Amino acid sequence: MTYRSTLTALVDPNPEPGPLLTPAPIPQPADGILPNRGIEPGTTTTDAFAGLLPSWTPAEWLGYSTLMLVAVLLTIVATTTLWWMLHAWRSTSSLAKTQFTSNPRPAAHSFTLLVPGRHEEEVLGDTLDRLAEQDHPDFEIIAIVGDDDPGTEEVARQAAERHPELIRVVVDYSVPKNKPKALNTALKSARGDIVGVFDAEDEVHPHLLTVVDSKFQETDADVVQGGVQLMNFQSSWWSLRNVLEYYFWFRSRLHFHAKSRFIPLGGNTVFVTKARLDWSEGWDAECLAEDCELGVRLSSDNAKVVVAYNPEYVTREETPPTLKSLYKQRTRWNQGFLQVYGKGEWKKLPHLKQRMFARYLLTMPFLQAATGLLIPISLALIFFVKVPTPVALITFLPLLPTIVTLAVEITGLAEFGRVYKQKVRARDYAKLVLGMFPFQIFLALAAIRSVIRQARRINAWEKTEHTGAHRDEQTSALASSTDRLGEPILLPTPQTVGGQS
Repeated sequence: MTYRSTLTALVDPNPEPGPLLTPAPIPQPADGILPNRGIEPGTTTTDAFAGLLPSWTPAEWLGYSTLMLVAVLLTIVATTTLWWMLHAWRSTSSLAKTQFTSNPRPAAHSFTLLVPGRHEEEVLGDTLDRLAEQDHPDFEIIAIVGDDDPGTEEVARQAAERHPELIRVVVDYSVPKNKPKALNTALKSARGDIVGVFDAEDEVHPHLLTVVDSKFQETDADVVQGGVQLMNFQSSWWSLRNVLEYYFWFRSRLHFHAKSRFIPLGGNTVFVTKARLDWSEGWDAECLAEDCELGVRLSSDNAKVVVAYNPEYVTREETPPTLKSLYKQRTRWNQGFLQVYGKGEWKKLPHLKQRMFARYLLTMPFLQAATGLLIPISLALIFFVKVPTPVALITFLPLLPTIVTLAVEITGLAEFGRVYKQKVRARDYAKLVLGMFPFQIFLALAAIRSVIRQARRINAWEKTEHTGAHRDEQTSALASSTDRLGEPILLPTPQTVGGQS
């Protein structure tokens, strides 16, 4: 090509395009989405995003969405439970604040100790003798027995004869009988400034009233909740888990609830000013969790509740002797929480945050039970049912805090053994791990039974029997344990009361 022809081609306003310069047509996608250009005009948003969503049927959408939502909610439940378990161990100073003072003030209050007993011939006598050895200068003990229980009444009156200046016996004629009715019967004749409650099998440290009196003076509290600890952790696989439940509940969780100014009180080793009990007209006689109900009402009236825990001052108890007995006990507690929730006293709490926390806490047993049921369901879905991978992964979320909780429980068991001078064996750790999921399923079944009982309006009190197993554990520990200096450890036994700190 000549120079002239080349120049003509460059300036020609309408050149004929060659085949290599012809642009190829842009393909139009069926969904109306243009690359880097958004949505084509005239295309609806629903059509545009249809290709980005799973092609599930309506039933699959409902099932998978529900499963994922439940998994997320239960992850939150498991995480908050873990946080409460660790609350007391946030720092060394936090742990120190949860304890009784090491230098108690001189006594300034009088005490009335209520001890209801029903068919407790085997354990009540020793308990009353232990309580009579308190070193506080001003207290009385009222043993409460039913008019239809001559065996327990005889044991109580024998104890009153041994300690006539300290122990009185009150007979409960109410029908049908339960613990809050017995407590209300004795409250009418209580003379102390502060009323404490103990169970018929309790092992109580002889210095307890002194440090409790001091705590009332130091904090100007309306209620002081002391520690309670089940001891016979080697009796069975489920007693081990029951013991750890109490350890974390009284050692850490109750301190968090007291700080939040909404607290379900424990059933014993709880001390309330007589003025507050008169204001509340005692305990709710129809509630299966009268301790929780009293705590909710006092919290709603802005009462000041203080929780204190020292291992040497805890009240020692035993787990229920059989799995069936524990099942009935847990059913009663869960149903009591349902009753408290339905009663609605928590709605009187002054702050929205407290009311939300109350709603959450009172429904917690059922949320925890659902957590236990979801984990095996999630595993079954993964291995035996073909579900989308993202759904299966999300259902595994509750497993993460559960594994961390198990690690905390293993550490807690070691700490329990160290603090209470109990030898924890390798098989105990194995029982703890292997019993985790079965115990969760057990709790779920107890929660289901409580819902059924509540729906059918069955409020009969299912009493937990006692055999004194914790006293056997402590007798064995006293015979075989030594402290760091090689001296015998003074633990409560049928012959000696409490340990010296």
